[in-house]
This record gives sequence, structure tokens and C-alpha cells, in this order.
Amino acid sequence: MQRWRGFESVPSGWGRSVVTIGVFDGVHRGHQAIIGHAVKRAHDLGLQSVVMTFDPHPAEVVRPGSHPAVLTEPVRKAELIEALGVDALCVVPFTPAFSQLSPNEFVHDVLVESLHTAAVVVGDNFRFGHKAAGDVGLLESLGRTFGFTVEDAPLVAEDGLVFSSTYIRSCVDAGDVRAASAALGRPHSLSGVVVRGDQRGRELGFPTANLLADRYAAVPADGVYAAWFTRSGEGVRRPASVSIGTNPTFSGTERRIEAYVLDFDGDLYGERASLDFVGHLREQRTYDAIEPLIAQINADVEETRMLLA
Repeated sequence: MQRWRGFESVPSGWGRSVVTIGVFDGVHRGHQAIIGHAVKRAHDLGLQSVVMTFDPHPAEVVRPGSHPAVLTEPVRKAELIEALGVDALCVVPFTPAFSQLSPNEFVHDVLVESLHTAAVVVGDNFRFGHKAAGDVGLLESLGRTFGFTVEDAPLVAEDGLVFSSTYIRSCVDAGDVRAASAALGRPHSLSGVVVRGDQRGRELGFPTANLLADRYAAVPADGVYAAWFTRSGEGVRRPASVSIGTNPTFSGTERRIEAYVLDFDGDLYGERASLDFVGHLREQRTYDAIEPLIAQINADVEETRMLLA
């Protein structure tokens, strides 16, 4: 898959293409359906498929301070999109100037002049242009003017529930990682660098890897979870009991992501790692003594083993 930064980076001589457009945060089942539709349509027409997405999230530019929690960091998002068979990924810097493009300017400058679009595949709630003034109807009208078709990919739903990034963020925020996984089509994942903590877990007999998550990452609600832990570049999944919260038993104030990697003895400091959340085990609790806390951690470990077996 070719990767371009900005539509100005499209190679000269790039032929006509089938384009789909969106933030695609999470690359969830709904996104997979839209992108898959574009890939198939491009194959049928003998053209190249292009996914256009944006960085940073448009909300942060249009309404500063409103950046939503991120389900997939840029590198992971690109990997997921590539796995769907896409020929090129165009990441457009979403600047204030770009946000001012009218729907007509966006279509002419980006879709027609830069990407030589033959067909556009979008969801039926697609909006574009300054103040989201353009909709699918306007896109179809402009397509007739400039010589491209528009294919409206239906939203993916299950039991009447439409899968969306907003819905998945709400599941993660509530700690319902199972529901998030069902909509994503895979476990919700967090990645970051392992940093030093208070080493209190080591003193209790459960040394933890403290994951410093990326900025804006969608971190599940405080609680204890069963997850898969993977060191970057290693590709080996290890079961882990993960605690998210402030360590109320020890009057902590800093929210942390602490993973006890089962049956592992090694130094992880400074390494990049990821957590794939499989299930929520319990809420955070405060204990009056160390012994009941240790007993509970042992129970969490056994439940993690059973859940991930």
C-alpha cells in the first residue's frame, strides 16, 4: 500500500481511482464494510483504491479542545487499512485552511484534480466541505458535473444498533470492552511505552508493567481487565491482568494502566507494548489491609487465566 501525506503527494501519472473518505477511527466493522466496498469496486473497474483520512481529527481544528478519544493510533490505523487490500492511503493534514474549503472546492481540488476520482464510496451519513455543508446528494450532483459516480455504502448494524466510532468510545469509556470488541471486530487495543511506577506491585509479588498510553488514547473505565500483552516487534501474546485507576488502597491520585503479565519475568522498561482487552473482571476497590488485596489479585489472575484459556 502506498502512503501519502497530503493530496499534493499523489504521484504524477496516478491514474483514475475509487476513493473512500473518512476519519475511520477504529477501522470498525462499519468502516471495514465501506473500505471493502471501495476495494471491490476498484477491482471490478480495474482501477486503484484510495482511502483518504485526516490528521489531526477534524473536531480538534473546528472546535479546539474537543478532540475525541482515539480508538486507533495512526500507525495501527494504517496497518488495519492496508490489511483490507487498499492500494493507497492518503493522510490529509486537517488544517484551518483545509477546513475552509467549500464542498465544490473540495471536490474539484482534491477528488478531481489530485486523485482523478472515477467513483466515491461513502456512508449514507457522509458530510464534507466547510461547516459540513455537503452531503451525499450534493456529492452525487457534483459527480455528474465532474464525471465520477457516488456509491452509498449502507451503515452496518446489529440488532438495530449502528456501529460507529462514537458508540465504541462510549463502550470503552464505560468499561464494556466486550461490546467494543463486537463492534470493532477485534479487541480494543491500547499501546504505549512501559515506564517506571511506584514498584508497589513488585513488593506485593505482582510486578506490573506501567503503560504510558498515547495522547488522546481511549482508555477503558477504571477497573480490572483480562487482556493480551504484546511487546512491540515480538509478536508473542501473553495473558495479563490489567488494573486501570488510581490505586485507591494506597491513596493514589495519578490514573495508571498497570499490567501484570502472567508467567513472565523480565525487564520491560522503555519498551513499547500493546494491550488487547478481552473482558472486564471487576471495579476498582479499596482494601483496609494488604492480605485481602493480595487474595483479590490472586483471584483476578485465575479469572484471567480462565477467560484467556
